[in-house]
Amino acid sequence: MKKKKHIKRNLTRSKKHRIHASRSSHQLTRSRNKHRIHSEPNDPTRQRLQKVLAAAGVDSRRNCEELILTGEVEVNGQIVNTLPAFVDPTKDEILVRGRRIDRPEKVYFLLNKPKNVICTNADPLGRKKAVDLIDCPQRIFCVGRLDAESTGAILLTNDSELANRLTHPRYEIPKTYEVTVRGRVEGQDIEQLKKGVWLAEGKTGRAALKVLRRTNKETTLQIVISQGLNRQVRRMLANIGFKVKSLKRTQIGEIHIKGLPLGAYKPLPEGLVRYLKKETGIE
Repeated sequence: MKKKKHIKRNLTRSKKHRIHASRSSHQLTRSRNKHRIHSEPNDPTRQRLQKVLAAAGVDSRRNCEELILTGEVEVNGQIVNTLPAFVDPTKDEILVRGRRIDRPEKVYFLLNKPKNVICTNADPLGRKKAVDLIDCPQRIFCVGRLDAESTGAILLTNDSELANRLTHPRYEIPKTYEVTVRGRVEGQDIEQLKKGVWLAEGKTGRAALKVLRRTNKETTLQIVISQGLNRQVRRMLANIGFKVKSLKRTQIGEIHIKGLPLGAYKPLPEGLVRYLKKETGIE
């Protein structure tokens, strides 16, 4: 009889331990979610919660702040009642007084970026941004970057999942550049660029290369790479002693800027959106 009571007591303790562990795990998850929601975002896909609510037509931004502070807003099942709070409106489930707000329509644009336009959503220096060139009610952001001195193809969207995949090295979407450098590029230099050169991050991957024009004073090359290192083409050419005069990205995968004037943009056709999703494993 004593043995049965001892077994029952141990089972009860074990059950309590499992419940306690489960609650601790749940609390930890909630804690992590809260930290994520209230942390300053380090990517452009996350926006201030009150701005998302106002854009969805809930109320004015100031009144949306009051809704949050009075505990009437939930994000992914968690009540959010302090500010600042940041969310991804295309992914997070947001409820106001128990009703789910509409998620914004996903939009996709191709821009032929001019020189001296930057690819960030905020700039303390007040420079012109790529997003300023596109008339769109949704908050959009650039997929990757082109430096200010470079021109050409850049995608903009509010689809954070697609943007993250397109910039992930796993998917290796090829990008085509037309670059003009000072001097004559030939022979060994061309082979070196094709095989890869050493940068601070390591050796670059293989590149496809074609000479478009060449004189003793300058050379224009078409370079196709699948990596996305910072200012990669400029640094590759500098590594072998050539200074870039101009750099234009003409294609991202099968998407090209042919016929699109500098500074102009267009919505990406549905077929090309499907192509990008297929290439990145979304569809």
